[in-house]
Amino acid sequence: MKIIGSYVSPYVRKVLACMALKGIDDYEIDPITPFFGGDEFQRLSPLRRIPILIHGDLVLTDSSVICAYIDEAFPGHPLLPAGPADRARARWLEEYADTRLGDLCIWSLFYQKVVGPLVFGEPGDPARVEKALSEGLPGALDYLEGLAPDDGFLFGEIGLADISIASFFRNAGYAGFEIDAGRWPRAGGLIARLLAHDCFARFLPFEQAQLSTNPQGRRQALLAAGAPLTADTLGTREPRRGVMAL
Repeated sequence: MKIIGSYVSPYVRKVLACMALKGIDDYEIDPITPFFGGDEFQRLSPLRRIPILIHGDLVLTDSSVICAYIDEAFPGHPLLPAGPADRARARWLEEYADTRLGDLCIWSLFYQKVVGPLVFGEPGDPARVEKALSEGLPGALDYLEGLAPDDGFLFGEIGLADISIASFFRNAGYAGFEIDAGRWPRAGGLIARLLAHDCFARFLPFEQAQLSTNPQGRRQALLAAGAPLTADTLGTREPRRGVMAL
């Protein structure tokens, strides 16, 4: 099994955390960002997005599709609750995370403050950042506060909905955002418990190694940290923009 995509991507992190819950550890990763994917990367992922999962002849290119495949194809820890109503709610929360939290935590914060300046040498959009901080993220956390339990996880055992939500707040933290635990105690507590869980914590050294260097030094830093990298990469030295609007 092979995963193509950066350890710092929330969508890659989501897939790796789900694989960890399932006990899947026999895989390699090509830790590229979509901006540094070459022609073969685009052939496999026509929207130039990560992660890509390659398992034998199967190629999948969407994190939700990949997680559904992992849950159905591998035994062990179930990623969705047992009952149909809770399963539907969990799928909705995954969608909410991938769309709304993705827009806020990635495109409005992490891209503006980290990716754009680092990869393309572009200044961020201060107005977009401010709107996310003053309106978007408070609104999202208000919503999550009404759903989060006082302890434990959303549907009893940790699962896909929890992982999908928490993954984005790791990137928000990399962009300098911290949840006000006084204002959002349940949501903040849930996200803190999740990010401390082994399915996330085991990958933190690789994220830190990746963030410690530039894209050209990433593979060497990750190898030094013990990451299970592929021998070859689909990455390029020059970045390309994606085909989808931000």
